[in-house]
Amino acid sequence: MAHVLLVISGDSSFSSRGCHIHHGALGLAGVSAFLPVLQVLILTPYLVVLIYLIFVPLGMYSPCIREKGTLGPKPALIGHRGAPMLAPENTEMSFAKTIDHGAIGLETDVTISYDGVPFLMHDHSLKRTTDIERLFPFLRGEDPAYLTWDILEQLNAGKWFLENKPFYHMPPFSAEDEELARNQTIFKLSEFLTLADKANKLVLFDLYRPPRFHPYRNSWITRTLEVLQEESKIKPHLVLWLDNRNRGYVQYKAPKFQHISSAAHTIEHLQKWKIGKLNLDYRRLATVDIRKYAKANITTNLWVVSEPWLYSLAWCYGAESVTTDAVQVLGNVSQPFFFLTPQRYKSIWVTTDLLALFFIPLVFFAHWWKRKKKLQRAARKDSLDEGPSGSSHGNRIAPENVGSYIQ
Repeated sequence: MAHVLLVISGDSSFSSRGCHIHHGALGLAGVSAFLPVLQVLILTPYLVVLIYLIFVPLGMYSPCIREKGTLGPKPALIGHRGAPMLAPENTEMSFAKTIDHGAIGLETDVTISYDGVPFLMHDHSLKRTTDIERLFPFLRGEDPAYLTWDILEQLNAGKWFLENKPFYHMPPFSAEDEELARNQTIFKLSEFLTLADKANKLVLFDLYRPPRFHPYRNSWITRTLEVLQEESKIKPHLVLWLDNRNRGYVQYKAPKFQHISSAAHTIEHLQKWKIGKLNLDYRRLATVDIRKYAKANITTNLWVVSEPWLYSLAWCYGAESVTTDAVQVLGNVSQPFFFLTPQRYKSIWVTTDLLALFFIPLVFFAHWWKRKKKLQRAARKDSLDEGPSGSSHGNRIAPENVGSYIQ
């Protein structure tokens, strides 16, 4: 009776173990069956992306991929508020530095004082570029156009530059330059024009209309023309007139000015208004075909271009000039960074693709070989774990039950 009970008890134990092994085997079989599907789901998008990357150069366009001899001349440089990395912006020192570095033109911003003196100032407040908070703290937030020249000429326009260092990459200054920068003052338009005329440099400026209740609000263009034609007597062909308001009146009063537009109007419109140059944000390069305008003898100036790589793109696109903060840097660029002939570009592309087609399968093969060796080692270990009869340890009788089973 004990023997029968032991057998039933033993069979029950073996049955339970067999059930667990059976479920485990089913689980492993399910995972094994799902693995190929998972691999396909991962591998398919990978291969699609890989093929795209291999063939995408066929559809790429770059203005710097062109035959030798088709690249236009190097874009000329126009100093943006002078050379603001080398001297305080919109000051005599800044424009002198621009001239020293070979720029063809000077760009600035013109505001008219309350008593009718045009002067150079970009901001609508004097807090950033002068010491007005120290001399006239009650005027620190005032629009500079509301101040008279006797107040403006007292302000220092250079100390802030040495204290704040407005650009990250600024060259070191000599003791002489530091002293010169420290003593800069607000520059009058007439002085600016005299400097440009003497150096035979183009001038380009944004002309700010005075605010409400200003005595020159409705005559700011007439007052500016007086300074240009009577006080400074700059050579008229050096003036690039940008302001589009009352352009017809300006052309009548100063027919020898060059006219430049900040909007990419149709060629017919520009020719009608005798506009021979565009002044565009460099971000318009992707949307404006400046070569089309060049064929109509309308050149393009791009602003503000201060990085060599961006200057290289402007060069490849065919810009005649750029307005820049970095005349000292761009003047040293001898050729575009990305210039390639189509043949050289194709050879680089083919070589890169061949290397990719060689190494990528090699990586997959190495991974497959490593996995194969791992499975072989696992199989050998399992065979060693089995007894000589091939039965697994799980089917053996526990030592404590041996005596009962013999009874």
